[in-house]
Amino acid sequence: MDIKVYNTQGKAGEAITVSDRLFGAPMNADLVWQVATAQMSNQRQVLAHAKTRSEVRGGGKKPWRQKGTGRARHGSIRSPIWIGGGAAHGPSKDVDFSKTITKIAARKALAIVLSARVRDGHLRVVDALSVATGKTKDGAALIASCTKGFDGYRSGNRVLVVLPGTAEDASTVRALANLPEVTTIRAQDLNALTVLAFPFVVAAAGALETAEKTFSLKSS
Repeated sequence: MDIKVYNTQGKAGEAITVSDRLFGAPMNADLVWQVATAQMSNQRQVLAHAKTRSEVRGGGKKPWRQKGTGRARHGSIRSPIWIGGGAAHGPSKDVDFSKTITKIAARKALAIVLSARVRDGHLRVVDALSVATGKTKDGAALIASCTKGFDGYRSGNRVLVVLPGTAEDASTVRALANLPEVTTIRAQDLNALTVLAFPFVVAAAGALETAEKTFSLKSS
């Protein structure tokens, strides 16, 4: 399939041919959901943890003798029914929420979400994305010009900028780093969850070539 290439002033130029398998994949919402939820589970940090009675310090001595005191029997002050004791059935940091994603499923899900952005007109290819000065004001000007005429785009919308992933991208990344609505990513690091998080995608023409080499899918 062909995708139009725009210049940094937002004017359309010649089209380039891209892979139908990566940018023309049919929708499969179930697969996208499976991959996206698995990625979120793998990114989840388990922080909540309540100590059990075996982890609470102290309590090795029996509080009082078993019989003859008239009080209830207790073996440790770290029992869950004691103030300051361990928690029963509390959250544990040992819980594993990670899920397995096959490489084929991850690549297919990425192809589906990229194709959806293309169909919606929310993926724009720019001939060159570069801010040599590395200054934020120049980066903001670049995004404003690249998104000119973007269907449905409004100032402040979240934009994912896909770069070829070369050493020359360093100054561009620095220029866009302080723009809260803009996030940069290397083409070889693309994934379905990241693309889903951004309604608009601006990609350098060279980034598409890198993405096709990295995520090429064999015809089934």
